[in-house]
Amino acid sequence: MMNFALAGNPNCGKTTLFNVLTGSTAYVGNWPGVTVDKLEGIYKRGEEPLKIVDLPGIYSLSPYTPEEVIARNFILEERPDCVINVVDATNLERNLYLTTQLMEIDVPIIIALNMMDSVERNGDMVDTSALEAKIGLPVVEISALKNMGITELMDRAVSIAKEGRKGVTVLRNSPLAHLVRDVNIALKAAKVAQPLFHAIKLAEMDEIEVAMHPELVSMVDEFKATFEDETFGDDLEAVVADARYKYITANYSTAYTRKGGNESEKLSKSDKADKVLTHKIFGIPIFLAILLSIFHFTFAEDLFYLSALSGGLPALGELGYDMSNAGVQFLACFYDGTIFSPGVMLQNITVWLTDLIGMGLTALCASAPAWVSGFIVSGIWEGLAAVLSFIPQILVLFLFFSILEDSGYMARIAFIMDRIFRRFGLSGRAFMPMIMGFGCSVPAMINTRTLADAQERTSTVRVIPFFSCGAKLPILTAISGAIVGVFGVGNADLITYSMYLIGIVTAVISVLLMRTTTMRGEVPPFIMELPAYHAPLFQGLMIHLWDKLKHFLQKAFTVILASTIIVWFFSHFSWDWHYLPDQDMEHSILASLGMLIQPIFTPLGFGSQLAKYGWVFAVAALTGLVAKENVIATFGTLAACVAGALIETEEGIVESMAIITATGITVPALISFIAFNMVTIPCFAACATARGELPKGKFKWTILFWVATSYIVGTIIYLVGSWWWTVFIIAVVFALVAAGIVIWNKKHPQIKKTAPMSERTALQEAAISDSEVKK
Repeated sequence: MMNFALAGNPNCGKTTLFNVLTGSTAYVGNWPGVTVDKLEGIYKRGEEPLKIVDLPGIYSLSPYTPEEVIARNFILEERPDCVINVVDATNLERNLYLTTQLMEIDVPIIIALNMMDSVERNGDMVDTSALEAKIGLPVVEISALKNMGITELMDRAVSIAKEGRKGVTVLRNSPLAHLVRDVNIALKAAKVAQPLFHAIKLAEMDEIEVAMHPELVSMVDEFKATFEDETFGDDLEAVVADARYKYITANYSTAYTRKGGNESEKLSKSDKADKVLTHKIFGIPIFLAILLSIFHFTFAEDLFYLSALSGGLPALGELGYDMSNAGVQFLACFYDGTIFSPGVMLQNITVWLTDLIGMGLTALCASAPAWVSGFIVSGIWEGLAAVLSFIPQILVLFLFFSILEDSGYMARIAFIMDRIFRRFGLSGRAFMPMIMGFGCSVPAMINTRTLADAQERTSTVRVIPFFSCGAKLPILTAISGAIVGVFGVGNADLITYSMYLIGIVTAVISVLLMRTTTMRGEVPPFIMELPAYHAPLFQGLMIHLWDKLKHFLQKAFTVILASTIIVWFFSHFSWDWHYLPDQDMEHSILASLGMLIQPIFTPLGFGSQLAKYGWVFAVAALTGLVAKENVIATFGTLAACVAGALIETEEGIVESMAIITATGITVPALISFIAFNMVTIPCFAACATARGELPKGKFKWTILFWVATSYIVGTIIYLVGSWWWTVFIIAVVFALVAAGIVIWNKKHPQIKKTAPMSERTALQEAAISDSEVKK
């Protein structure tokens, strides 16, 4: 089977093309480095199946980032039969910089000129024939988003893959041509594969090449001793980068013709939108307003605030409908005195279905022994149903986030947050994996590989769990709804939104502390292209949702199912292994273990101060370490026992209300409980990922950091919520800590490093110039 590789800049549409070719479920986003490792798939629509490898998005083949090393090593060492170089036609000059490096490798190459639909929509034109003649490589116009030109691209790719190709360079008339030629001859004599590519990289004093060919370094040093550029001095890497761009401008850029001439001052629709959405003052408030709208459409039980009308609207029961009728109950999923949000509508339907299944299981087990009925209904179904009822809201929330990502808006948020993050020792690039944490901490932590600085990478991994993933959503919505139901205070979607904000604020404060104490370091530069806004691809959105649903169902019927069974078992057996009915649950193994650890949570409000069943909160927090969904699953399993009767699950809210009533827990303690579970040790899968991504010896301190942070945050919330005047004491403590950090840093100043002009600097300047985004 022939092996093809997709290579290109970030945001050029490469991974979208990969999904079109393979039908793969690879994640598609609008930020650099979304594909950290190579992804593989099979193209089956040709005469023979082809293996397609999606390489990380890169700007060059120099080893500055993990993505560039991965892509470079794959092309050089695994020798694909053809490299499909995906080029963003709307940013031709910058994208062709990578092309000039790929051309130097002995591998067949075809250029996929992507986003041609955007070029045509702008009224611009690319002379593909002229570009192909000048560059000496096949060029095919495509639109991965619109699925245009794909067949022609693959047919030509298969054709050239059978012909082979020798590398050529655009540096043959550059000031370094003589040096490149001499090193190339030396490498050929040493029978080194890909001599031209290695010769140019060695001329740049590429760190990998210097380590591989130390005997030839003296040749480069001798040349540098007699060479000096007026602009770059003896920085040969910068000289090469400059020569590449000059050649591209003189020979390739002329193939692109803009409507009405090259009016650089003319703003596109995306630029006009960015004047508002990335405004230095209004950008963040707009982002927060968008987040609030998303939460409202996902969680609000009164979408249009109809209950605020005089007297409100009549419920179905008040209109004379029989609420015991299944059809009326289904109608109540959409309207019952108010119009629910889309997320709540879908959740109500799920709850309606799980209730029917629960009643069916209860009827089937009516004649069975009590322990059998309890095991099936309470041990298995109640816990699972409490978690499954949240699937619709998780998918709706994830859909909104996917739309923001795929439309290009999330890249703007990273740009906006860079202004803030830079003050705390991070670049805007670190915000990208943090945002991914709203979906799942595991891929978010893996994505930190795109961060070049080890200190920044470690601090980012540590705060990613504070961005509440979908698994924590049941905790937020169930307890928020129960607070409103039991105490009649607040608004469920506003409480949920506020808890998300608390997680973000905790992350920012934690990063500030780390980057000013144990992880001080220079803030790495952050240069990124802001892709043009576009409508997300429906197929891509559905792939995202299917991935999320599949992952959630796999966890529900494995880890969560096993956990609910274990919780039921240990809550219904004593230490002498006698079965206990629900009313005797306080004598169970689980109760005694819960009571043992319950005092630990007293400063957080859900410890020894609670009533008879207060240990349930301690047990739920403990089971949540395996999977965060287990917190509400544990409530679902134990609620019927606590209440002394079967509870028909309703989004986990009724179970939470039953436990709140039985334990006498307060609102501040409940908010503290939510916060603790949000920022404490994440699930086992996230812990395993963090262990693999963190430097050696850092994981144990990270575990301690998660525990300490969650304990402190929960304690502060409980204290301030219960006794408002404690805020002054806490403020004094924070002020003393801040003063201590400032004094310590003054006594131990950080030594700043300076670096010469390099290819990376030239690339960054070119990216700024080429994007023409003026903020």
